[in-house]
Amino acid sequence: MRYTPAALALSLVAAISASASFSAPPEQLDPRAAALVEEGRTAARAGDLDSAIDAYESALTVQPGSVSVLLGLADATRRTGMQGKAVHYYRAALEADPRNLDAISGEGLALAEKGALDKAGRNLTRLKSLCGNDCPQAQALATAIASGPAKPRVLTAEAVTPKPVVSEN
Repeated sequence: MRYTPAALALSLVAAISASASFSAPPEQLDPRAAALVEEGRTAARAGDLDSAIDAYESALTVQPGSVSVLLGLADATRRTGMQGKAVHYYRAALEADPRNLDAISGEGLALAEKGALDKAGRNLTRLKSLCGNDCPQAQALATAIASGPAKPRVLTAEAVTPKPVVSEN
C-alpha cells in the first residue's frame, strides 16, 4: 500500500513519455525517392497508372517503408482495379503510421470496392473516432460504402474470339 502513490507517479511518467514518442517528425524523403514520387504523381494525374506504379515501386526501393511512397503506390494500384494489392500496401503504411487518415480511408475504399463492406465500415468507424464525421477522408469512405462494391469487369470469350482472316498464298 505504501508504494501505490510512487507506482502511480511512475506509471504517469511512463505514459506521458510513451505518448510523446507518437509525435514523430515528418518523414524526409531521399532526393532520388522524391523525384521518383513526383514522377509517379505526374503519371497518375495523366492517367498512366502503370508508369505511376513503376515510379512508386522504384521510389520504394530507394527508400523502403516510406509511408508517402506506400500511399501513392496503394492509390495507383487501387485505381487500376487491384484492390487486394492496394489493401496490402495500405496495411504496410498503417504498420508504420497507425493513425494515418489517408491509409485508413484508402484501405476502406479498396475494401468497399472489393465488396467487403463490413470491413470498410470498421475503417469508417475508426476514421470517425480519429477525425470526426466532417473530415474529407470519412466522407469519401462513407460515400464509397453507400454506393456499394464496384462493378466487376467481366471479359467474355466472345469478346476476345479472333476473327478468321483468309489470305492467299
